[in-house]
Amino acid sequence: MFPLQFLSLLFFATKAVEEEEKSKRKYDLSLYKRGDLLEVPRTLFTHFGIYLGDNRVAHLIPDILPAITKNQDVIKEMVTNNRLVMGVLAKMASVRVDTVEDFAYGAEILVNHMDKACSRPPFCGEEVARRAEKLLGSITYSLLWYNCEHYVMYCRYGTCISFQTYQFCKTVRKIVCCKKSAFLTALLGVCAMLYLGAVTPLTWLPTLLVSFTIWMAS
Repeated sequence: MFPLQFLSLLFFATKAVEEEEKSKRKYDLSLYKRGDLLEVPRTLFTHFGIYLGDNRVAHLIPDILPAITKNQDVIKEMVTNNRLVMGVLAKMASVRVDTVEDFAYGAEILVNHMDKACSRPPFCGEEVARRAEKLLGSITYSLLWYNCEHYVMYCRYGTCISFQTYQFCKTVRKIVCCKKSAFLTALLGVCAMLYLGAVTPLTWLPTLLVSFTIWMAS
């Protein structure tokens, strides 16, 4: 129970800090045009959305609540941390429309920052907004293969990619697929076989294959 209690306390503490920051920050809506890509840097990730005009932002966000209730008044309330985490685990999300304040949640907003990173030119603002509105509703969520960044990149540039996912996979590959990992895997395999006294083809062959695969991928 301790890990669950710790996570709950962490969620509530984070929520309290975010609520305080949200109450302090005001947003100038004149800075945003229909079809703009809005980017909100977070501590561990960056959240993305498409500005539709009239203080409305379309964004993809994990949410477990639509699977639990059909009450639209409840679903339309701002997605809490608990709803978000459960949505990630259940691979459930929705493309929804929120106000700029609810979307940003007190954080700084970057406008069309991805224009510098993407090699493709953006569509016109009306086309971007049309694409964003067309995809509104429930979808299957994937942290690596279809998240909020994939959504906005498709809407604005016509390509479904995520630079955050790419950087994450690149970092994992550097850690896992390196020569040190190959040696460590082989060493742990040998130690396990000697400790268990089971040096047979069923034990040394998988150790050899895994170590060799990591070595070749490094």
